[in-house]
Amino acid sequence: MTSLGYVRRAGECGVAADMAKKAYRRFFREGAREASLGRGRAVCAQVAPIVREEEEQTPEGEIRKFVQRLEGNTDPTGATGQSPVRMVADCSTTRTARHWTLSSGTQRRPVARDMPHFDIESVLIPMVGRQGLKSHTLCVSSQVGCAMGCGFCETAQMGLLRSLTPAEIVGQWWAATHERQAKIKNIVFMGMGEPLDNVEAVIRAIEVLTDHNGPAVPMSNIMVSTVGKADGLRRLCAQMGEPGWHKLGIAVSINAPNDAIRSQIMPINRATPMAELREAICEIPHVGTHRKICFGYVLIPGVNDAEAHAAELADYLRPFTRDGSPDGSHKGMLNLIPYNPRRDSPWPAPEEEAVERFLGWVRERGVYAKRRRTKGRDTMAACGQLGSEAIRKRRFVGVRLTDSPAGSGG
Repeated sequence: MTSLGYVRRAGECGVAADMAKKAYRRFFREGAREASLGRGRAVCAQVAPIVREEEEQTPEGEIRKFVQRLEGNTDPTGATGQSPVRMVADCSTTRTARHWTLSSGTQRRPVARDMPHFDIESVLIPMVGRQGLKSHTLCVSSQVGCAMGCGFCETAQMGLLRSLTPAEIVGQWWAATHERQAKIKNIVFMGMGEPLDNVEAVIRAIEVLTDHNGPAVPMSNIMVSTVGKADGLRRLCAQMGEPGWHKLGIAVSINAPNDAIRSQIMPINRATPMAELREAICEIPHVGTHRKICFGYVLIPGVNDAEAHAAELADYLRPFTRDGSPDGSHKGMLNLIPYNPRRDSPWPAPEEEAVERFLGWVRERGVYAKRRRTKGRDTMAACGQLGSEAIRKRRFVGVRLTDSPAGSGG
């Protein structure tokens, strides 16, 4: 929960507001696992352990994938079981514990009851600024597995095991910051799962991550990526109309030039075709005024990499280019992503020449486009490669092809 909510909850237990706020700040800013609340009461942090790490060297520094482990067969709402970030206050002489989860408001979702534990994968991506200062982008997960079924994505091969709570999402930042001493500048919701399939928890997590008494990450340094889940996008758009939310970044994974190809590699397109998705994107508040919409395009050899595909893609993105926008400014940016092969992939990674050629084709047609440098491919930490090989061997959770109301099963 936010600092305001935490102070209010602490007050219900007789804790002074200044003591509660101090404990909240120490937990997030100093990484203190324990803090006094006065009168013999204390608050302690419970953080899911990091059980595995993999590293890969890049010119900017070391890219690091780390895995936190949650116990299985538990309630994902945080009422029972292990949550990466939780504060527990001892509120009486009989030591009756009050559990104050740092984030709240998550929706209940089905849980894979046959799993002994759940692993959350996050990635620390090094960056070097113009003045030579080093920082990191943290790629966080919003679910264990994913129900979207995209054929090129490793996470999709797991199926959806369960959604993460807000505390479990925030816990990835806490572990990266205080257990691995990384200086986090940006946070991208591009890890395991579809963020807008767990939109309420993602919104609550962002509230905590941007709290000035907590992590204090600027809203402009956070980006949420989606495959185009229409109901979740509408909910996020409504939230972006609230004070302080207008600079949130939005990335949409397009990955195809037309409905035929997109439906083949991304089943969500059957529920929300590309024309409908574009209409929804155009309704995002402040589109193109504070931040450009980022359009992700995973370039897959033999699937979506021909010049005709570049022409179709440019036509689709026309409303977000200078030629198509009313004020003559770019409203969107194409992020060209060379395909990172998943395990047992039917496609190879594209050749460098093919990537540069496609980039040139879309730029010639007026699209503002950049290419993403490949980082983490050797350790299965790159875009589309997060996921557990062991979990893939269990029964697959079926893909949902229709958008469901918030809070329904999936």
